[in-house]
Amino acid sequence: MGRVALVTGGTRGIGESICVKLKLKGYKVVANYGSSDRVAQYFTEKTGIPAYRFDVSDMGSVIDGIGQIEAEQGPIEILINNAGITRDGTLHKMPAENWDAVINTNLNSCFNTVRAVLKGMRKRQFGRIVNVSSVNGQMGQYGQANYTAAKAGVIGFTKAVAQENAGRGITVNTIAPGYVDTDMVRAVPEDVLQKIISTVPVGRLGKPEDIARAVLFLIDDDADFITGSTVSVNGGQYML
Repeated sequence: MGRVALVTGGTRGIGESICVKLKLKGYKVVANYGSSDRVAQYFTEKTGIPAYRFDVSDMGSVIDGIGQIEAEQGPIEILINNAGITRDGTLHKMPAENWDAVINTNLNSCFNTVRAVLKGMRKRQFGRIVNVSSVNGQMGQYGQANYTAAKAGVIGFTKAVAQENAGRGITVNTIAPGYVDTDMVRAVPEDVLQKIISTVPVGRLGKPEDIARAVLFLIDDDADFITGSTVSVNGGQYML
C-alpha cells in the first residue's frame, strides 16, 4: 500500500482532482471536507476514497480528525492543504466576520494541519507538504483583501516551515493556481469571466487536472531537493 496522503477540501473541484490523480498513482488517499455530507458521500461512492469531516480552521477539530485518520488509515506522510473559501468585498465594506472566516479557513488551517502531522513526519524523517495558494496571493485582486492576504500568507508560511524542516527529509512547497474551471470560478458573471480569460496568455481557464499534475510532481519521493518553492500554474497570467 502506498503512502497515506490527506487532501483537505478534497471532495470537489481541485481537491477532488488531486485525490483521484494520487489514487491512480498508488497513494492511499484520504479526503477531508467541512460541510456537505451529501457531496462527500457521492465523492466516496464515485472514487472509493474515504472522506472525513472536520473543520480545518479549528485546531481541536483538526487534532481529532487527523487522529482518527491515522488510527484507521496509517500515518499521514503527505499533506495537501487545499481547503479554501471566498467572502469577497471591498475592504471599506467588509464585515469583520468575512475577514476572519477567510483567514481562518485559508491560512490558519495550514498551521493547524501542518502542526498536527509535523511531529510524526520529523520522527519518520519523511514528509511532503503542499500548500495551495493562488495567483491572487501573488498579484493581489480588487475586492479580495481577505483572500489575497491569506493566500500571500500561505507562501510566507511555506518558506519558513520549509527552512525549519529541510534537514528532516520533509519538503514544503506552494502551488499557486491561476483561475481554474471550478464551480467557484464558474459562479462569476459571464462578462467578468471572459475578461479574466482574456488576461491569460494561453487563452483558457486552468483545469483541475493541471493543478493535480503539479502536486504529483512535488510529492514524489525523488522531489527531495525542491522545498520552499512556489510553483505557479496559471497559464502565464502572472509571471514572477
